[in-house]
Amino acid sequence: MQVINEELVDLAIDADSKMSAISVLAERINQAGRLYDHAGYVASVVERENLTTTGIGFGIAIPHGKSSHVKETTVAFGRLNNKIDWQSLDGENVGLVFLLAVPEECQGDQHLKIIAGLSRKLVHQEFRDTLEQAASDQEIVELLNDSLAGVVA
Repeated sequence: MQVINEELVDLAIDADSKMSAISVLAERINQAGRLYDHAGYVASVVERENLTTTGIGFGIAIPHGKSSHVKETTVAFGRLNNKIDWQSLDGENVGLVFLLAVPEECQGDQHLKIIAGLSRKLVHQEFRDTLEQAASDQEIVELLNDSLAGVVA
């Protein structure tokens, strides 16, 4: 099972807030049959988001939730039509969002490994450019699955 597939990618999200961006991607995860309870999962993401921003810089946010409402570890990716304020660490507005869904019973720190795996790639301008310019969902899926190979068992 891949953590991301074409069903989990949206290259043109109309969102005017963190919540609307999270909602769009959470709905994709739900439609893919990877959640037990959509509202419960979104609540866990919001709870985590309220602790500290998931805007990591470079115009990227990685909101996430570890929750009993998640069936299987999933990464959804969205590109926003208009960048929005995410209270990012570097003060930049966000245009790329990775939403992670991790089952509560998942052993250890799998979500942290995914975030670290993404972060190692996201520091590279070329990688970010590819995410911003990719013309197809498939291109994004291949890029991310290659990047996370070995991180997600």
